Amino acid sequence: GEISRRQISYGWTMRPMKLAMRLLLPGVALLLAISATLAQTDPLPSWNDGAPKKAIIDFVARVTTPGSPDFVPVPERIATFDNDGTLWCEMPFYFQMAFAFDRVKAMAPQHPEWKTKQPFKALLQGDVKTAATAGEKGLLAVIGATHSGMSVADFESTVLDWLKTARHPRFKRPYTELVFQPMLEVLAYLRANGFKTFIVSGGGMDFMRPWVPSVYGIPPEQVVGSSGVTEFRLLKDGKSEMFKTAKVDFIDDGPGKPVGINRNIGRRPIISFGNSNGDLQML
Repeated sequence: GEISRRQISYGWTMRPMKLAMRLLLPGVALLLAISATLAQTDPLPSWNDGAPKKAIIDFVARVTTPGSPDFVPVPERIATFDNDGTLWCEMPFYFQMAFAFDRVKAMAPQHPEWKTKQPFKALLQGDVKTAATAGEKGLLAVIGATHSGMSVADFESTVLDWLKTARHPRFKRPYTELVFQPMLEVLAYLRANGFKTFIVSGGGMDFMRPWVPSVYGIPPEQVVGSSGVTEFRLLKDGKSEMFKTAKVDFIDDGPGKPVGINRNIGRRPIISFGNSNGDLQML
């Protein structure tokens, strides 16, 4: 369930393959034609036929059909999606935490005090369980140390560089490949029917914005997330930058999600997707 692609490998030798292709080509052509037809008639081909799939399709039909009592004008078709565990995998821990843990190791030479300071000491020793005992306070300390002290542009480059090389500990795949195909289909289906799709996540807004356009087709201005305080700075050469500080600005989780929707979107969503108690208030 956590890998979005089905991979099938064939061990045929060339001669049997040629024979098989001569025998199977007409059938393959027919299957391809059927698949193409199904793709056109079934907007959610990866979903099992059942109540959830039917509910989504019926809802979209009701709100997009002129004259329907549930018709919703295009500007009001707002859909919100949690990210971790809803659009991509969140095990064994949030992927942003994997980024933060790797940043602790990369930054350790400039911070010798981390060798004796928790939870940094545990992370440098690869002991995630001990680091987790530091709780929310310890987690915020790690986020503050690894997500600040640089410009927003530099942080964006750091995130993208990490995504190029980082691999999931179990699947050995880039984190941006561990997305859920059924949810990609929902995003595309809603957008094809006039919806504007937003991410509303407890994850960091600046962490998500660099890569969500290429992975989900969602522009950065449609990403709502937790954020730190940023400062505008005028540099000596006349240029300027937005600088990331270690101060927490907003936590977009639980009751924070409706607040984030109100202040960043300004419209109430008519359909929302989530997977945990942190999404209840949004739902």
